[in-house]
Formats: sequence, C-alpha cells, structure tokens
Amino acid sequence: MAAQHTFKIGVLGSGKGSNFVALADACTSAALPGQVACVLSDVETAPILGRAKERGLPAIFVPPGKFRTKLDEEAENAYIETLLSAKVDLIALAGFMRVLKGEFLKVFEGKIINIHPSLLPSFPGLEAWKQALDYGVKVTGCTVHFVDASVDSGPIIAQQTVPVLDKDTYETLHQRIQQAEHELYPKCVTAIARGEISLAGRRVLTRQSGL
Repeated sequence: MAAQHTFKIGVLGSGKGSNFVALADACTSAALPGQVACVLSDVETAPILGRAKERGLPAIFVPPGKFRTKLDEEAENAYIETLLSAKVDLIALAGFMRVLKGEFLKVFEGKIINIHPSLLPSFPGLEAWKQALDYGVKVTGCTVHFVDASVDSGPIIAQQTVPVLDKDTYETLHQRIQQAEHELYPKCVTAIARGEISLAGRRVLTRQSGL
C-alpha cells in the first residue's frame, strides 16, 4: 500500500506570527490533518521565525530585495525555489507584508491563502480594525480568502463576525478579531487539506465542512 501523502503547509510572515502558532498547534493536536513544512519571513528579526524554531520547524529568512512593499525578481525566485523544495501543498500568509505578484502567483495558482482582519470587501489594506472602528460599523470580523493579483480581493473562503462594542478601543477590537482569526484559519486550512473546497467563479463552495 502506498504511503499516505502528508498535506504540507508553507507559512509566510513578517511579524509576531500568532496565526502561524494557531496553525502549528492545530497540526500538533491533529485537529488539522497536515504539517507546517517551513516558515519564511522577509524580516530577519521577525518573532515568527523564533516561534517556528521553538517548534523545531524550518525557519528561513529570505531577503525581500530592493522594494518596500513587494519582492523583487531575485527574491521572488528565492521564495519560489524554497517553497517548491519543501513540496508545499498550500501557502498560508500570516501577516506577510509584501504584495505577491507575477511569477509567484502563477507557480502557486489557487494554492495561496490569506487571513484579513475585516469582513471583506469592507476595509481592505492596513489596520482594518482601525478602519472599522473609525467608520462606526457595529459588526466586523475576519476573512480567509484566496490570494490573487490585487490586494485583499481574492475569492472568500470563510468569514467570522466580531461585534464592535461601544467601549472598544483599537487595541481591544484588534485583540478580539485576532481571537476569531485563530479559530477560523485552522478550520479553513483543514477544509482545504481534506479536499472540501472548490471554486465556482468567485464563489468558494464547501463540502462536509464546518465553515
């Protein structure tokens, strides 16, 4: 009998990596049927790399190149080669602050997901929790979506709502949104690993899933 394939996840992050921790812990507990194969960062001192090393996972700093908001061509190729070498089935962005373009999106088409701290398409871009609070919405949340060539615009896999309270500050609202992210992201990756996700145009369809 052929050995069963292990679903492998590559994580890209630029900061603390709390969503990476949620995914890694879900893998460790077997709630998520897969493993984190590698963690890559564009920031050499990013805490996400330390948190990966603490868990005995490959943690790799890949210099981003000359641009501030995206990878240059050499860096893009380095990321692609590293992820291909790790034989990842899915790339999960966890606070990765570079816009992915061109060849990267072609090589991993349909295999890159991101989590965003708002109910997209509302409040794309940076500090979405601040945007939501300043706008005065009564409900916000988080969104897991496929990544495409535009910012925070790919097909939506799942969303989880978070109420905005009268007493909320930027910090308290962000904290509660992050708690929702840590619940939703592993569920979405689990559904993908189990083959329960399919695309019909922009609609993401789920089968036998708790999403």
